[in-house]
Amino acid sequence: MTTSKLFIKTILAVTVALALFNCSGNSNNSEEKTLSGNIAIDGSSTVYPITEAVAEEFLAENPAIKVTIGVSGTGGGFKKFCRSETDISDASRSIKDSEIASCTEQGISYLELSVAFDGMAVLINPENDWVTSMTVEELKMIWEPSAQENITKWNQIRPEWPDQEIHLYGPGVASGTYDYFTEAIVGKSGSSRGDFTASEDDNILVQGISTDKYSLGFFGLAYYQENQDKLKLVAIDNGNGAVLPSLETVKDGSYSPLSRPLFIYINSESAKREEVQVFATYYMENCGLLADEVGYIPLPEEEYQVQRKKLADFISAHKSTE
Repeated sequence: MTTSKLFIKTILAVTVALALFNCSGNSNNSEEKTLSGNIAIDGSSTVYPITEAVAEEFLAENPAIKVTIGVSGTGGGFKKFCRSETDISDASRSIKDSEIASCTEQGISYLELSVAFDGMAVLINPENDWVTSMTVEELKMIWEPSAQENITKWNQIRPEWPDQEIHLYGPGVASGTYDYFTEAIVGKSGSSRGDFTASEDDNILVQGISTDKYSLGFFGLAYYQENQDKLKLVAIDNGNGAVLPSLETVKDGSYSPLSRPLFIYINSESAKREEVQVFATYYMENCGLLADEVGYIPLPEEEYQVQRKKLADFISAHKSTE
């Protein structure tokens, strides 16, 4: 073979190799670009552990996507969501009519998805040796608005209980847990006495109850399970006998009325972005298993199938509008 022919063949081989390398590189860059971007989430402190667990697993597979998760409470989360500040809103209750109106005014539409069940735990200090159970009526007597400055001591609930002040702890008024508890116990969402220690941070509530012998408080069951060495559960009697909250009693409905569904809401405009589509799909494919791992109660599999179908249709509709 002549030197000129060998030179030409060598040049051609190098050119083909570079072309193949560039095609491969472009493909990888394209894929990386497709799965990059920012996803903003805020809302319920109760739903946060599920969303955090999903995000951690998702980011291990999709490191180019940035997911930020805030904890403003369900109400605070919806305020941001209806201002288009977030793509997804965590919620421990359904969106209220007033929040729907706010989103509508701002031109925000969305999809609601159920992700798990949770039980609401009523808690006391481990040194409390007089309470094992309470009725729904007794809880209402303590928490209703008229109780403020009137029901202040334990022996006002039952005469045999101590003549000591009750120190109350609960989520802040922007919390979906607060809304749900007041609706289930008092009978009206957002209606309660105001003289209690309130916080959107459940860790602060754990700290308060665990260091106060005369405390009484409530928050999500999962946070009790994380701190059960510091707290004591109260069984709740709704007229059918006292029942302690657990994965089993929440799932079978016997722990009533303090069990509830948990939700995420996805902004329709955000759903046009591929990173949001991929994350939401991953969320609904994995939230059942991960909910169970962080102390929540998964939905039945057939219900997850319904929710995944809703999401797939939602994504398909917004892909078609691009």
